[in-house]
Amino acid sequence: MKKAILVLALLGATAAGAAWALSAPTRMSAEDASALRQGDAANGELVFWAGGCASCHAASGAKGEDLLKLGGGLRLETPFGIFVAPNISSNTADGIGSWSLEDFANAMTHGTSPDGRNYYPAFPYTSYIRMSADDLGDLFAFLKTLPSVDGKAADHDLGFPFNLRRGIGLWKRLYLKPGPVISEPVTQDGLDTVLWERGRYLVEGPGHCGECHTPRDFAGGLELTRWLGGAPAQTGEGSIPDITPTDGGFGGWNAADIAYYLESGFTPEYDSVGGEMVHVQENMAKLPASDREAIAAYLKAIPPVAVQPN
Repeated sequence: MKKAILVLALLGATAAGAAWALSAPTRMSAEDASALRQGDAANGELVFWAGGCASCHAASGAKGEDLLKLGGGLRLETPFGIFVAPNISSNTADGIGSWSLEDFANAMTHGTSPDGRNYYPAFPYTSYIRMSADDLGDLFAFLKTLPSVDGKAADHDLGFPFNLRRGIGLWKRLYLKPGPVISEPVTQDGLDTVLWERGRYLVEGPGHCGECHTPRDFAGGLELTRWLGGAPAQTGEGSIPDITPTDGGFGGWNAADIAYYLESGFTPEYDSVGGEMVHVQENMAKLPASDREAIAAYLKAIPPVAVQPN
């Protein structure tokens, strides 16, 4: 009996040790870190709007120059609890002003804080992991030019077991993947593949469109077999639409319709953008027309959700 108890205790300790090791926060490799460079703030501004940084980190209802005051505080009410967007201003005490570029890149691509904690995936690093080293450097350079905002945001309000931040390391092992979601367009007919690849980068990477438009499984991971096929809203009520080229999605829209919608906020039926998409559309309107055209080209040449590959 004592031997059996000892064996069980050893097995339990081994399992606990393995779980602890597997849940450890990860960082970029030395090779990836060496590709980082001090960036170009002018291009970083475009990355900033593509990434929708102000939508979460500026004050609720902010307009104009206030969109560049990134003091955080937005409360995101989800099935897992309430997440609060942090201060990412240039403030050295309360924001990210004391971070290095490598600190920033580890947060963006690995969901790991400078002090070695796992970030919750309410911060969409599962998409940002696909961003290029150049864009990360450019975005960081732009953020450093923005106003310093005093004050730390409130803590997240999460119940057990979601308040066990270390467990997110195991979650990241399952869901943090750097490769593209869609490997190639479903049609090459008259398609500008360079434009399509730019659209893929924007949608799957900094634009993080899949974080809202793709359904999630029981653990909160994206169901990539239903990529962009619509999902229940993660915050608030209602649903987020299918934006694949199906009858229920963008099937009836051509690429020019999509690009114009992202620029103006008007649909082909002369309806106007609403809900949380208002912020996204306003951000996309600040990008070059070629980027909106690239997004449209990508969305028109991905698999309809009903025939999405496994």
